[in-house]
Amino acid sequence: MTEVAGARELGKEQLLDAYRVMRTIREFEERLHTEFATGEIPGFVHLYAGEEAIAAGVMAHLDGEDYIASTHRGHGHAIAKGCDPKAMMFEIYGKQEGLCHGKGGSMHIADLDKGMLGANGIVGGGPPLVCGVGLSAKTRGTKQVAVSFTGDGGANQGTFLESLNLASAWDLPVVFVVENNGYAEATAQAFSSKGIDIAKRADGFSMPGIVVDGHDFFAVHEAAGEAIERARGGGGPSLIEAKVNRYFGHFEGDAQTYRAENEVEEVRREKDCLMLFRRRVTGADLVEEADLDKIDEEVKSLIDESVREAKAADDPKAENLLTDVYVSY
Repeated sequence: MTEVAGARELGKEQLLDAYRVMRTIREFEERLHTEFATGEIPGFVHLYAGEEAIAAGVMAHLDGEDYIASTHRGHGHAIAKGCDPKAMMFEIYGKQEGLCHGKGGSMHIADLDKGMLGANGIVGGGPPLVCGVGLSAKTRGTKQVAVSFTGDGGANQGTFLESLNLASAWDLPVVFVVENNGYAEATAQAFSSKGIDIAKRADGFSMPGIVVDGHDFFAVHEAAGEAIERARGGGGPSLIEAKVNRYFGHFEGDAQTYRAENEVEEVRREKDCLMLFRRRVTGADLVEEADLDKIDEEVKSLIDESVREAKAADDPKAENLLTDVYVSY
């Protein structure tokens, strides 16, 4: 598929929606990088900047009835799945009005009403969850699809491989997405794993496996569309490996001494998914620069407002400490 053809498959509004999702994620994460340094945000923060095209490309094919399971680097997935950025910012600041009333924070942010099962502090914790969703959908005869996101480090966990096997054996409507940013925390993939492509592991479980450029929204969108359509139609699971780069450390405060000099600067200059998207859609005369500039301004205002309101919001009250902990049947 040519670059222009890939862009022309989507209408103008779809292209603008995709750009808005990616720009919102980028602005959200860049702002958190700045704000975390002030010491006002509790807990750990793992930023998704640089990987926006994956979340946007996958989630463009999901609807409100579908579910996703995320990782500790979950803000981008949540925003792309439709979670309210303001409520997310409140949550990350630990405020009562947050998505989880300030109890989840960055690493456990969730919104079940949007089909976001949650960010997850357990590496490889998402794949088993979407197998449960897939089994539920298959048993009830719905057309729901479940997607898990896992890092290259998480792909070495037994939970990931066991989930591939289970989903394949039961023909579950599940898609496994591996976001391979090259590092499991500070360990390069080449040091910890033999082989070039994680996607080749799909062969051992009789499911399709494909590698895509995670900086390219259109490549991700095409691959995800085929896998999700296959799952929704009863064709079983698929594995997508999106090779990408993150702009910040594993966590905020990571000195990144394991990365090459100017590695991030080069990626930002050559492989920024937002830059590549803008270049493609404007070059094909599908979208005007002014339309994208307007989205940039609107998103910046939204994030500014979200931070301002989150800082001023109420902290959780002591009497609510034990609410939301246990389920009452």
